[in-house]
Amino acid sequence: MTPSDPPPVGSAFLLTQLGTHAAQAFATRIGELDLTPPQTGLLRAIAGAPGSSQQALAELLGTPATRLVALVDGLEERGLVERRRNPSDRRLHAVHLTDPGTALMADIGRVARQHDDAVLAALDPTERARLHELLAKVAVDQGLTPGVHPGYKTLR
Repeated sequence: MTPSDPPPVGSAFLLTQLGTHAAQAFATRIGELDLTPPQTGLLRAIAGAPGSSQQALAELLGTPATRLVALVDGLEERGLVERRRNPSDRRLHAVHLTDPGTALMADIGRVARQHDDAVLAALDPTERARLHELLAKVAVDQGLTPGVHPGYKTLR
């Protein structure tokens, strides 16, 4: 290698390249359910912690509360979530999936599995498991919240 040669492609670049590709492909796939990735992540968060306040969901996702309110508004208008007054603090709204929202989660799961299979088609099951284990280890080391896309921090 000479000084004028480009530097070798590193693993971090490959992660970014593949991550961007996977995110774009997922947005297309989830769009078939008339959802955006941020809406999908919010639905997953609500399903994982039913009855959470909007403030708690915003903290979990690392997004501004004002942005979260707009996301909840859109999902509520579609009948996928509902706000209920928190009986112990009437100032807070507890967010829950509706029956249609719960049913949609099954479709989201199906699309997510298809997406995972498509992106990882080159790997056998053992390689997929090992890749998952290694990526989870790196994510923990980087301080990422499990199951939460860091893109919520920059949503407007």
